[in-house]
Amino acid sequence: MWEGMAPEAWLDFSANLRPEGPPAWVTEALDASIDAARYYPDPDMKRARKGLALYAGVPEEWILPTAGGEAAIDVSLTEESGTVYTLEPSFCEYERRAALHGRKHEAWQGQFATGDTLIFSRPQNPTGRVMDRTSLLALRSRLQKQGAGMIVDEAFIDFCPDETLRKDVGPGLMVLGSLTKILGIPGVRLGYVCAHPDVIRRLERRVLPWALSAQATEIAARLPEHMNDMRRDAEVNRRRREEFTERLRRYGAEVTPSMANFLLADFHTDMTDAVRQLRSRGILVRVCDSFGLPGSCLRLAVKTEEENMRLIEELEAIRKCAVRV
Repeated sequence: MWEGMAPEAWLDFSANLRPEGPPAWVTEALDASIDAARYYPDPDMKRARKGLALYAGVPEEWILPTAGGEAAIDVSLTEESGTVYTLEPSFCEYERRAALHGRKHEAWQGQFATGDTLIFSRPQNPTGRVMDRTSLLALRSRLQKQGAGMIVDEAFIDFCPDETLRKDVGPGLMVLGSLTKILGIPGVRLGYVCAHPDVIRRLERRVLPWALSAQATEIAARLPEHMNDMRRDAEVNRRRREEFTERLRRYGAEVTPSMANFLLADFHTDMTDAVRQLRSRGILVRVCDSFGLPGSCLRLAVKTEEENMRLIEELEAIRKCAVRV
């Protein structure tokens, strides 16, 4: 993280965001929302709900706008009270939010009971893998028969939009999403929960009033007009990801095939000193200890071709210095 310094001073491979920042249409939406900032937002979030529903391809009553993906995770875990199971390696916030709501957490080993919840990301964080849809829906049926539920966090699904499970939501399955990554707007906070209308109505009573800002509302309302733009960005990311993967492999890293905007790279040597030296050179990378992975692993955002190349060059320079010593 960039604590204590301006974020723009860093080349940040630790945050998986659109590397160019928000696209032009998002900047225009932010400018257009300035006048609305003097008023309380619509507590029913009608414009945002309509835009998100068209974007997600579901009826409006099946979607709940949230102040970012974290808020979606938080409120979704209030629906049941049993054990929260995660597929490892897993995003640490699932365990944290479960604990906040008084729910026990365990790594899933195939067990579940009434009131339990299995939550995981798809694409998975930090690997970028996308689990098979048919297998997941079969698992959802097994869970449902036992009175347990499944939550799929699709925070990175816009980088492989055809893989989404949003149209499969219903009893026993909630899908969460975030527009933070594909639009490069972590400071705006725009996410959603997609679920059966009965579940949405219950969750609505648990979110704070005026949860969505005027800025997030304006962006959500304009989403349906720019879905092709988002698909083009996903294609740009795919090309960059493939090139970055090849460069990392030539460097000597083992890279997990990914469908997201990040790569899990295992360098097969402790990277602690390399991470420190990268930081001294103004580059941030994500270590993976919070995922339970060894110090040889880094999760690296896919950035522009020039930025990706700079990281490789800095790693090469650090390795040469270590050899000379």
